[in-house]
Amino acid sequence: MNLETLQAGFPEWRNLAREVSERFAPDSHGDMPRWQAALARLPDLTVSGRSMGDRVTVHGRATADQRTDMEEALRALHPWRKGPFSLFGVDIDTEWRSDWKWQRVRPHLAPLTGKRVLDVGCGNGYFGWRMLEAGAGLVVGVDPTLVFCLQHQAVNHYMASTLNWVLPLRFEALPQPDQTGGFDTVFSMGVIYHRRDPEAHVRALFEHTRPGGQVVLESLVVENGHPLTPSGRYARMRNVHLIPDAQRMLDWLSAAGFLEPQIVDVTPTSVEEQRSTAWMTFESLAEALDPVNPDLTVEGHPRPVRAIALARKGV
Repeated sequence: MNLETLQAGFPEWRNLAREVSERFAPDSHGDMPRWQAALARLPDLTVSGRSMGDRVTVHGRATADQRTDMEEALRALHPWRKGPFSLFGVDIDTEWRSDWKWQRVRPHLAPLTGKRVLDVGCGNGYFGWRMLEAGAGLVVGVDPTLVFCLQHQAVNHYMASTLNWVLPLRFEALPQPDQTGGFDTVFSMGVIYHRRDPEAHVRALFEHTRPGGQVVLESLVVENGHPLTPSGRYARMRNVHLIPDAQRMLDWLSAAGFLEPQIVDVTPTSVEEQRSTAWMTFESLAEALDPVNPDLTVEGHPRPVRAIALARKGV
């Protein structure tokens, strides 16, 4: 990954190149040689068109053998969580219908035209493509899960963009921006309930947001009652430390310094939006719900509901 283009816009990130390189080294993960071999097997094809709509798509001609080679390489990067994608007729039906979430977020955003955007916990960069479709000038995503970063490289093998980056880093690894640095819009979707200190996470979002910029905070929430602190798993997920109510999300944003926080959407997660597929064969939401009472998780907690909060940083 050549970071020179990115570093030109973020000079304070000049020391990240070594860490990124180390994260992609063959010995950084037991599966890294297999994942990199999968990338190397992707056929070189001529692109006739690209679309960053609900299904991020690359158009072009490919023989049946080439599509088979491509599909085998892409399946080696299992599990595909965020999407969907379609590459030369190979449809990647991901666990999440991430386009549904984007449809809930998009109408409430400040204009992204020409803006610098940060996507914390970006996964394979699906939302980055949607942000570019909405006019963003540059999207930087960070996610420490290496296979998701390799999925992004596979898609970008054909998208060939230097405007949607996925860095294999934790959010905390990013240097603090100066007063004029940072991003015009900062997204944190599906991250904060995995943080032991959610308030510190929101303060960090504030620090990376430019004056006048916008933050998008999306989280699991409880609709009735007190915030939930699971003692074990929640919906079979590990490391769920605190699920707030919607008001707690707004309080975190206000305490961090954001202005005019508001909840713009609250939606229960359905088994149509999150499910097992041929591209994510592990158990999914259906197996995480109580088979007798699907309003509860298998642990007896309220079923997943997600809220989207927006706020702005003062000028």
